[in-house]
This record gives sequence, C-alpha cells and structure tokens, in this order.
Amino acid sequence: MAITKKSLKVRPECRVTFNYRPGDEARHCVELRGDFNGWGEKPLPLKRQRDGSYRVTLNLPQGGEYAFRYLIDEAHWDNDEAADAYVPNPYGTGDNGMLRT
Repeated sequence: MAITKKSLKVRPECRVTFNYRPGDEARHCVELRGDFNGWGEKPLPLKRQRDGSYRVTLNLPQGGEYAFRYLIDEAHWDNDEAADAYVPNPYGTGDNGMLRT
C-alpha cells in the first residue's frame, strides 16, 4: 500500500494517489471511503492495475486532514500503512487512517 501526494501549482490542491495491494491474487472490489466522500455517499472505486494492485487519484484542498479506509468486497475494512496517522473510529471497531494534504 502506498500514498503519493503532489501539490498543484495552479490551484491550492494536492493530487493524492491511493494504491492498495491485497494479500492474495483474487479479484476484489476495492473502494476508498473517507471524510472527503461522505464515507461512501460518492463512491470512489479503485481500478485494478496489471500488477494486481488497485489505484485511484483525487484532488483535495491543501491543508486538510481526512480520515479514510479501504472497503474490500463490501465486507472488510483495511487501513493503509502509509497513512500519516491513525485515530480510533467512532464505532469502536479499530482505527481510521488519517491523510494530511
């Protein structure tokens, strides 16, 4: 798993690319959910890459802080080990990753 960030020169935004690699070779449905998309109100599916990883890129305002997680096959939540920090989620079921732009 990896997250790359690049500040845009023409707008006060940060281009963030989320990469997720599952622990097996099976095909999965991977969605990115977080504060930036209402935790799924606007779906952000990751696209499967040739190497078996999944990727999505989005622009977020600079200076923001966002909780997020990956939802795998509509059943399993996973965090990104490249998150900037982790905070307990409000449901008491683990931590959410934090992204700072």
